Amino acid sequence: MLVATFSERQMKMKELHYDTLDSPIGTIVLVVDGEQMCSLDYTDYEPRMLTLLRKRYGEFHLTRAADPCGFSSQLRSYFAGDYRCLDAIPVNTGGTAFQQQVWSALRTIPAGATRSYGQLAAQLGKPTAYRAVGAANALNPVAIVLPCHRVVGADTSLTGYAGGLERKHWLLQHEGKTLL
Repeated sequence: MLVATFSERQMKMKELHYDTLDSPIGTIVLVVDGEQMCSLDYTDYEPRMLTLLRKRYGEFHLTRAADPCGFSSQLRSYFAGDYRCLDAIPVNTGGTAFQQQVWSALRTIPAGATRSYGQLAAQLGKPTAYRAVGAANALNPVAIVLPCHRVVGADTSLTGYAGGLERKHWLLQHEGKTLL
């Protein structure tokens, strides 16, 4: 029986590239798998991000990269007011078929608009699945790019956001959404 050495195990590990950038709502960590973004979270939620990456990839190695695929620059443009610049970022989310449907539907919500969990469920042809939509939304691995912050409660209240409600509020205001 052969036992793999550390270097052999390391060679078998998935290599992902990451970058960090300062933003008005805290430092952001983005992770890229090849030419696609596979994770975007805040540094104070890094343990959550790493857990989701481990669940998806098993063992992986993070290598720092300056502006991988130009994604860091696109995020800076978003924070400078170009809300459409994130639409073209390719994502690789993993997840179940239903989660992928929910995450894809997030991109149909324009900047400055919101949808309720129920409206998003109805859009997917599953009007009673609003709780499942909420659960999928909570596990969105690519925040901001897949704009889960645009999903609100049925009464338009700000509910749930893995990055914190203060960030959700800021993002919606940044995009021009008037909040009560």
